[in-house]
Amino acid sequence: MTLANAALLPVDMQQAFDQPSWPRRWNNDLDANGLALLEAWRTRGLPVLHVRHDSVEPGSTLAPGQPGNAFRPGFEPRSGEALISKSVNSAFIGTDLDLRLKRLGIRTIVVFGISTDMCVSTTVRVGANLEYEMVLVEDACDCFELPDGAGGTIPAQTVHRVHVATLGFEFARVTTTRDLLAELGAAAGKAA
Repeated sequence: MTLANAALLPVDMQQAFDQPSWPRRWNNDLDANGLALLEAWRTRGLPVLHVRHDSVEPGSTLAPGQPGNAFRPGFEPRSGEALISKSVNSAFIGTDLDLRLKRLGIRTIVVFGISTDMCVSTTVRVGANLEYEMVLVEDACDCFELPDGAGGTIPAQTVHRVHVATLGFEFARVTTTRDLLAELGAAAGKAA
């Protein structure tokens, strides 16, 4: 696996998730880590493909035209960066993501975003099934606390840990922002 031509795929880095209608999240470093990854990819001229959830559900905070549909500050696509609009959990379903990646000659996809257990996980799983080398930057992901179906609540960090473990066991290489940036720097040094 090489990062020399890896695509960065920020998933659903949208403002809706800060609205009070959503459950509590846990990762206070989400934005800082995600922005560090974006900066590293942009500095090196590597491909960035942004994923935005354009909900078709009535009343959704993620629906086009709603304030929550907008990207979080700093996560807006820049000129030349692709925008993938999806309406289901996987960024590959009902979009041209696979075609875009193939045209770019991409085999490795680095993924981060919201939420670990939903759209990030589904995108990583489908990407792995499509035979891409998937890399999950776990500390640049976030998720929500969830009802456990028995009247209790599963803490968001527990939901995150379980899904990261599952993805790392079967579908992706799991890393941290710091380790990935170091690896990216080392790879750039070897190419020079």
